[in-house]
Amino acid sequence: MDHFDLRDGALHAEQVPLDAIADAVGTPVYVYSAATIRRHVHVFRDAVGSLVHDGQAPLVAFAVKANPNAAVLSVLAGLGCGADVVSGGELKRARAAGIPAERIIFSGVGKTAEEMALGLREGIGQFNLESEEEAITLSEVATALGVTARVAYRVNPDVDAGTHAKISTGSSENKFGIAFDTAPQAYARAAALPGLAVQGVAVHIGSQLTDLDPLRQAFARIGALIETLRADGHDIRTADLGGGLGVSYDPALPAPPSPAAYGAMVAAATAGWACRLIFEPGRLIVGNAGVLVTSVIRVKPGVHSPFVIVDAAMNDLMRPALYDAWHHIRAVRPSGERFEANVVGPVCETGDTFAMRRGMDKVKQQDRLAFMTAGAYAATMASTYNSRPLTPEVMVSGDRWEIVRARQPVEALIAADSVPAWIFEQPTED
Repeated sequence: MDHFDLRDGALHAEQVPLDAIADAVGTPVYVYSAATIRRHVHVFRDAVGSLVHDGQAPLVAFAVKANPNAAVLSVLAGLGCGADVVSGGELKRARAAGIPAERIIFSGVGKTAEEMALGLREGIGQFNLESEEEAITLSEVATALGVTARVAYRVNPDVDAGTHAKISTGSSENKFGIAFDTAPQAYARAAALPGLAVQGVAVHIGSQLTDLDPLRQAFARIGALIETLRADGHDIRTADLGGGLGVSYDPALPAPPSPAAYGAMVAAATAGWACRLIFEPGRLIVGNAGVLVTSVIRVKPGVHSPFVIVDAAMNDLMRPALYDAWHHIRAVRPSGERFEANVVGPVCETGDTFAMRRGMDKVKQQDRLAFMTAGAYAATMASTYNSRPLTPEVMVSGDRWEIVRARQPVEALIAADSVPAWIFEQPTED
C-alpha cells in the first residue's frame, strides 16, 4: 500500500496535490511519502519481528543504495533502522542521518583500504567480506589502527534468483561473494588473521525477487554452512540474509510474495540457527514510496501510436533504459479517456523510452504524468547526461511538504568544469 491516491480528480501524495508541488518546484520532480516509508518498515518488522535470538530482535538495515536522500534516511533512523552501505559515501550519509554505527553493515565487492579505515574508525557493526584478498587488506588496516573488525563472509550459494540478469547476484558466475564450496577454508584463514573477529555469514542472491523458492534454497545452504563452521570452532552469531524481496510495478501482474509470507518462510528456514538475523531491504521499503512527476512537452504522431514526449528522461529515471523496467504511468489529472501511446523523453538516445504502445490515461501538451514506484533505484541512479541538471526531490508528510534536494542549476554544472590556461596557447611547431 502507498499513499498516492486520487482526490477530487487529482493525484495526491498523502494530503498534498502533486500539481501543487509541480507548480512550485517545476518538473520533473521526485516526490516521496514519509507515511508510506513508515508503513513499509512497520509491515516488514511485523513479518520478521518474532525471530528474536538471545533477546535481540532482527536488525533491519536499509539498503542505502536504493535511496540515499538524507530525508529518507532520517525517517528510517527515527524508526530505529540500521543501514547496509556499499561505499564510504553511503556510510557517511547514514551516519549524518543519525543511524548508529553499530547498526551499519558494510557490503560491496570493492571496498578500498580508505573505506575500511573509515568504517573501523566509526565502529560499524559488521564488514561483509567478499574475498580472501579483501580479508587480508582489512586485517592490515585494522591492525595498523589497533582495532578489531567484526566480519562475516558473503557466501555465494550458486542459486539462480530468477530475476533480471543485471540484478541477479547469487549465481556462480556473478562477481559477488566467495564460492560456497570454499567457504570453510576461507573462514579458517580469516580466523587466523590479526585484527579480525569472525562473527557471521552473509548471503544476498539478487533484487526484485518474485518467488520465495530461490531464497529458500539459498537459506538451506547457508544453514548447513553455519553448522559446518560451528563444528570447525567458529563462533557464528549473526546471519545476514540480505534483501531482494520484490514490489509490484505492474498492477496487472500477480503481486510478489508479501512480507508476511517471506517472514514465515524465513522462520521455517532459520529454525535452530541460534543467530541474530540481519535483513537488508531497500526497494521493499521505498519503492512504492516515491513517484516521478513529469510534464508533457508535446504529443507527436507516430506510425502506430503517438509519442508522448515528456520532460523527464533516462538520465532522471534510468531503470527502463537499463533493465527494460516497467513503471505504471498515471495522469496527475485523469480525464477518464484512454489511448495507446509511446512515452519517451527528450534525451538524444532511442533508449530514452519509458513505454511503447502502452494503454494509458489520455494526455495532451502541458498535462502531467506520474511514474509510479519510483522511490528506489531512481533518483539515486540519475546523471547529468545531455547537461540536464539532477532532478529535485520532495518529501511529503501529511499536509506538509519540503524540497529535500534542490534542482541543480545548469550554471553549477558548467562551473564544476575547469579549463587549463594552456588550452589557449598556440601549439608549438615541431
